[in-house]
Amino acid sequence: MKRGFAGSGRSLAGPFLTFVVALCLVESGYPQGSGLERTFPQSKATVEQALKGMQTAMGGRLPVLDGFATSSDHPLERFQRGYYQSKIQVSSTASGGCLVRVSVQVTAWYADPVAAHAGYQLLASNGRLEMDLLDQLADQIASKAAQPSVKSFPSAVPARTEKAPDMAEPNPVEPNPAERNPAEPTISAPVPRIPENSGSFSSSLAQSLAEQEKEKNGTESGKNKLDEQDVRGLQAEANSLDEILKSQAHPTNLVAVKKSGTPVVAAASLSAKTLFLASAHDEFEMLDFNRDWVHVRISGLSRGWIWRNNLEMPASVPDSDLPPSPVPAAGDLFHVTREEKAQFPGDWGPLRGKTVKIVSVEKINESQKDAGPLLRLEFAKSVLDKDYPELAQKPQELAGIVLIFDSADGGMIAATLPTLQQWKAGTLSDAALWHQCFFDPPESFTAAGSSGGQ
Repeated sequence: MKRGFAGSGRSLAGPFLTFVVALCLVESGYPQGSGLERTFPQSKATVEQALKGMQTAMGGRLPVLDGFATSSDHPLERFQRGYYQSKIQVSSTASGGCLVRVSVQVTAWYADPVAAHAGYQLLASNGRLEMDLLDQLADQIASKAAQPSVKSFPSAVPARTEKAPDMAEPNPVEPNPAERNPAEPTISAPVPRIPENSGSFSSSLAQSLAEQEKEKNGTESGKNKLDEQDVRGLQAEANSLDEILKSQAHPTNLVAVKKSGTPVVAAASLSAKTLFLASAHDEFEMLDFNRDWVHVRISGLSRGWIWRNNLEMPASVPDSDLPPSPVPAAGDLFHVTREEKAQFPGDWGPLRGKTVKIVSVEKINESQKDAGPLLRLEFAKSVLDKDYPELAQKPQELAGIVLIFDSADGGMIAATLPTLQQWKAGTLSDAALWHQCFFDPPESFTAAGSSGGQ
């Protein structure tokens, strides 16, 4: 037996070590350790009952990771699509209360420039989610305790009806005297007699039937009146509920994201830092808006800005503040004067020292006043769309494209080939495209005057 165990020890050492490591990971469960704990005076059963009503708060998506999680390996701005899941342990204490321990696991997608290194990773919670969950549990227990308890009364048992002494039960069929047990005493029951005057019997019977019919009609009439009263009462209650529903305050300041990948940025500027990318149908509370941007509440004290064209605005927001369609169109204001291939004329990291296609743009009418940033962006988008096939056919030769607006109010826009590929594939919206481009100067392509500045 010893030789068999010793002989198999070398072959089982690797799997056994793997099992021990896996067991440690399962027992730890969460990277942040033991989490946070709080003592409650209520019993374990009461707390567990309150936790059942908080299932929706146990996990979900995080709008941002900053302020909720930490990472020692990579900066948080490289993570997206953060989710959290809570683990709760409830144990009784000697005083009759219970100890609640909360641990939170945070996962997020790590977007590495090298695709092979990208993937979901575990992050450490900074304790904010645990503390918030414990506070919600305390509020849930307090609200349960504030609700009045409903006492249950035993159902009424009908009293036993005593038979009146002058009420005689109907006679059963008399047995044959020959078959009667001689030991039983003979009991003679009185036999009811029909009155000899049949006329008086008929009149009394008719009178009794008439009284019964009258009583029946009166009962039905009263029942109909009660039914009508019930119907009127139910109708009045339904009308009252309709009025309550009509008078209830529905949220009228929510905006919804139209397309996944829409950036939420830190300021009302195309060059502002991207906080995170919102998904389609995400809703945010609108704090303020203007012609180009909408100021939204992310969560708590967190705020952000979203390009207005990427949002479904509330019905209460009029469209009168939006500018009319520009006349003439962008294609009637600008034209391409020169195209060449050269080294990137700037110091932007993604294109520094690389060969790009440079497109020079001028106004058709130099005497015309400033066309505005929206028209410049609209014309730039048309050029990017037209020249993309050439860049896609020469990925080794051209790293991106640069548009230079040759005018006093002009500027430069630069975009890399990978960004254009994502835009053409539909994974980037127009606003997301601009947030990944380079602007010089940024204010030439941002409606600072009408958009609340940067």
